[in-house]
Amino acid sequence: MSDTVTIIDNRTGKQVECPVIKGTYGPPVIDTNALYKELGMFTFDPGYASTASCRSAITYLDGEQGILQYRGYPIEQLAEHSNFLEVCYLLINGELPNKVQLDDWENSIKLYGMTHEHLSRFYNGYRYDAHPMSIMAGVVGAVASYYHDVTDIWDADSRLMTAKRVIGKIPSIASRCYRYEAGFPFVYPDNSRGYIENFMNMMFSRPSEKYQPSAIAIRALDLLFILHADHEQNASTSTVRMAGSAETNPFACIAAGIATLWGKAHGGANEAVILMLEEIAEPKNIQKFVNRAKDKNDPFRLMGFGHRVYKNHDPRATIIRQACHDLLDEMHLNLPMFEIAMELERIALEDDYFIERKLYPNVDFYSGLIYQALGIPSNMFTVMFTLARSAGWIAQWIELMEDKEFRIARPRQIYIGSEKRDFVPMDQRA
Repeated sequence: MSDTVTIIDNRTGKQVECPVIKGTYGPPVIDTNALYKELGMFTFDPGYASTASCRSAITYLDGEQGILQYRGYPIEQLAEHSNFLEVCYLLINGELPNKVQLDDWENSIKLYGMTHEHLSRFYNGYRYDAHPMSIMAGVVGAVASYYHDVTDIWDADSRLMTAKRVIGKIPSIASRCYRYEAGFPFVYPDNSRGYIENFMNMMFSRPSEKYQPSAIAIRALDLLFILHADHEQNASTSTVRMAGSAETNPFACIAAGIATLWGKAHGGANEAVILMLEEIAEPKNIQKFVNRAKDKNDPFRLMGFGHRVYKNHDPRATIIRQACHDLLDEMHLNLPMFEIAMELERIALEDDYFIERKLYPNVDFYSGLIYQALGIPSNMFTVMFTLARSAGWIAQWIELMEDKEFRIARPRQIYIGSEKRDFVPMDQRA
């Protein structure tokens, strides 16, 4: 017999046996499906901090131990041996590909790299200074109109084609968000280049000269995309799943995820790192800001240190740290911002105050520096996050559509409004 937890209503003496579900890893979960039927009650869990919203076989993380795995593979091994497109294949299909499968996968992604030419006109409807994430959400949502009647969300082949379209088209859309604001002409995909190099070419090339990014720059960006590809049931992923539960067009689901990721509490952390470094301004000001961070009466805090989920260390930061240093060394960047960042890193890794509170540099600290070094403006940082995370979002959407327990999401509430009252005619109101 499976384990159960008995929940007793002390008011009535009624009780219900709730099964305890155990996953591969992680704490056991109490199945409360029968709670309302048997006791007439719901659970109350603001922010869903103690609620498992689904069963998932895609990503596992343990914040206490600093563990992150995609489909069972440790992120450290994937970062060392794999690349972003192979990780995308793993997230979507559940297994690593062989050579033939990977070649077919990469070629098919290239085939879906173009967007409809009509979509190019869509950008012109935005103000010249529109935030790139606003454009990103709108354009991706517009893509749904091109695949509205031809997308069968209940067909496995159609879902796989959708995944290829999302992964293939997002780089082109993201690069155009940047180039529209910058006033540069749009650049079409170049299928002779690899996925990351092709994206960088669409971002930074000019009609007047050939563009070739360095191998270190390509590797740094590839690593960041791997590390950001998925992160369990965070706010944006949960949004994609919730939208998908309504049988919404998958591109509309991704657009909903983009809108959620735009929030400064979610995807904007690496942009906040750069804003902090700009506020510090000069290396001589570092200690003053460190002292402010230590002062419990000062609301200021250093951005890019510690993590809500990872309590000991962020495994992604450990991986990307060296790539960040390699890139900065190669580019010989001696700007005050990078000098400040390296000194803050040293302090956080050596100062007892930061060590005791586990305020280590996290992945947002290093990703912001990498994007800045590559010449990507800070308002594009979350767009870069979107490009990587779209792979995880579409994998989560596919898993949702294949779930035997599929049903529309419908959270409940505690109503705290007025009791029933009668309508008062206008001439009788005080």
